[in-house]
Amino acid sequence: MVFLLVDILVAFSSFVVRTIVGLELEPPSDEPYVSSSLQDFWGKRWNLTVTNTLRHTVYKPVRSVFAVLLGNQLAKAPAMLAVFLVSGLMHELLFYYVTRANPSWEMTLFFVLHGFCVVFELGIKIALRGKLELPWFVSGPLTVGFVILTSFWLFFPPLIKSGADALVLEEFRTFAELLKSRLMTILGHTGTLS
Repeated sequence: MVFLLVDILVAFSSFVVRTIVGLELEPPSDEPYVSSSLQDFWGKRWNLTVTNTLRHTVYKPVRSVFAVLLGNQLAKAPAMLAVFLVSGLMHELLFYYVTRANPSWEMTLFFVLHGFCVVFELGIKIALRGKLELPWFVSGPLTVGFVILTSFWLFFPPLIKSGADALVLEEFRTFAELLKSRLMTILGHTGTLS
């Protein structure tokens, strides 16, 4: 549902920008439902604009600082954890601005948990050196299932507790009714709807 909502909003925004300015916007995601790992999901498929922004503003600077202390390979872990921590804190901040509800820190915990899981996953891949890879029909559902399960455990509860989910649905209903009434008015004035 979240993916669909983001995809619809971005498709609509892309249409408006393409129509008015003539520019093509990058897609927000790249089929996250076919992810083969958490690293694939977060690094190459989900919310690509934010992923690229965090890569340049958090991951690379933190990695370069830790590379001096730990070496290039080990510096990836604290850099990845920093990215997920910043993402979690930003989600808490955005949620606070929208709802004015006190942070529960569940969203931050969601991202920190995923950060540790990505680091663990990368460690396993390095340790196995490609000797054992799960086929996509196993790794794909495990990955997407883990994201969905942890979303319902940690990400969505603050939205539901605050009533933000109901508010958003009500706003979409109101927007749809407005569009419908405008369309009816336009069609009614042209005489095609009687």
